[in-house]
Amino acid sequence: MHVRTRMLAVICGVLLASVLVWFNYSAVLPTIADEWALSGTRAGIIFAAFQVGYLVAILPAGSFADRFPTRWVIAVGATGTGTFSLAFALLGTGFLSGSILRLFAGVCMAGVYVPGMRFVSDWYPTADRGKAMGLYVGAFSLSSGLSFLLSSSVASAVDWRVAIATTSVAAIVAGPVLLAFGTDPPNATVSDRHLDLSLLGNREYLYAVTIYSAHSWELYGVRNWILAFLLTVPAVTATEESALWAGLLAGIVMTVGGAGNVLSGWASDHVGRPAAIGTALGVSTVITVALGFLQWLPMVALVAVLVVYGIALTGDSAPTSTAITEIVDDGNVGAALAIQSLVGFAATAVSPIVFGLVLDRSGYPAAFLTLAAGAVVGLVCVGLLSSRHPLYSV
Repeated sequence: MHVRTRMLAVICGVLLASVLVWFNYSAVLPTIADEWALSGTRAGIIFAAFQVGYLVAILPAGSFADRFPTRWVIAVGATGTGTFSLAFALLGTGFLSGSILRLFAGVCMAGVYVPGMRFVSDWYPTADRGKAMGLYVGAFSLSSGLSFLLSSSVASAVDWRVAIATTSVAAIVAGPVLLAFGTDPPNATVSDRHLDLSLLGNREYLYAVTIYSAHSWELYGVRNWILAFLLTVPAVTATEESALWAGLLAGIVMTVGGAGNVLSGWASDHVGRPAAIGTALGVSTVITVALGFLQWLPMVALVAVLVVYGIALTGDSAPTSTAITEIVDDGNVGAALAIQSLVGFAATAVSPIVFGLVLDRSGYPAAFLTLAAGAVVGLVCVGLLSSRHPLYSV
């Protein structure tokens, strides 16, 4: 196996193990909400606490990835993420303690995802980078789905604490595994600069960041609330084990997202980044608008819609991140990805709460419209990026 391919496999494995933590709470959210007597707003805040922790640490993590060996940054982040998630399972007793522990897990996760993108971009040239980034981001989506599948299955068989603990152990181990089997890119660009805010003067970069933020607004609102929504669908509630079925269906939405990233990453190398981004974001927007009105669907039709939805929801992520690495100077890739992630994940800290607020007052159809509104902003920016940047002009 070529060393570049082996390093991609290793970093994808580390990301997969770490992201199990990101969504294990969402996978058992209804159970925790019942046990801790959480409102929709408070349940959304606990999920958002992880996002806030991630946001607080993402700029330092991106700067570290430009200035130090990314392998060490990622290893520390992965093990820390798993440790605080395990503490959530063992020590969480309610809204306050749960929010604090999820917050610190998110801080550590900042050392994994964006530095991992820097790791991939340093190993792969532009011609193959879309496909490689698609596989990397696809590992994120695959792990999101596995987190739902594993957590909901274990919670149904035992309880939610065992489910979260089980999905935390892999992240704890991932750090030492990366140090043992990973190698830093031989020609990685190392910068002696701190965070370079001149990036904010690059209009094409700002368009790409806005696209990513719109994608994140929609995606994370769905990821946090899809299981709870499915528990209101008659085709699911009619089954003997509705919680298990809802978890399996939510897991399908997340898991097929891995295929969406791989396909869009490959397509973006051939038809261009904007075409791949716009197609995925357009399809997901249409389904997001419609989903809250489709609770009457029979099971077969529901599964079909969810599969297409899962593929489209993530399909714009890898091409957008790849575009970021091409729009900015090599020495600023880590910082550029960190700012992208900061702004994008700021949206993820807000959209689940907005969804919950609207849900409490107006129901699911209106709540899903709040997610679609963000996605429409992303579609506008796809057109602006395509028209301004020579690399992406039609």
